[in-house]
Amino acid sequence: MARKGKRYIQALELIDRTRLYTLDEAIRLVKQVATAKFDETVELAARLGVDPRHADQMVRGTVTLPHGTGKQVRVLVFAQGEKAREAQEAGADYVGGEDLAERIQEGWVDFDAAIATPDMMRIVGRLGRILGPL
Repeated sequence: MARKGKRYIQALELIDRTRLYTLDEAIRLVKQVATAKFDETVELAARLGVDPRHADQMVRGTVTLPHGTGKQVRVLVFAQGEKAREAQEAGADYVGGEDLAERIQEGWVDFDAAIATPDMMRIVGRLGRILGPL
């Protein structure tokens, strides 16, 4: 059996495995036993008391984290005129039309999400094979 490190053994001594911790206590404990020199990953398992076999008890959705995920999302918007100006003001990283479509056809895909106004769909439609299903 593999030998456990000193930090790991010290962290285990701080945890009472027979006790159920509240969420606040668990978060404090996780921060206390963190040993890495980077932000460690934490997993959460929750019993929701639902049966996913029943259609009315399916659990789906998303959560917006209060401090984000730490990743900057680069947004590309296909728009022209007033809508292009609105997209720029809203914080879009790339705004354009035919020029962006040509760059994408040449292999440029340095963005995370693409949005298009209805009038630009004739241009975006040609990029289906490159952008793929969303």
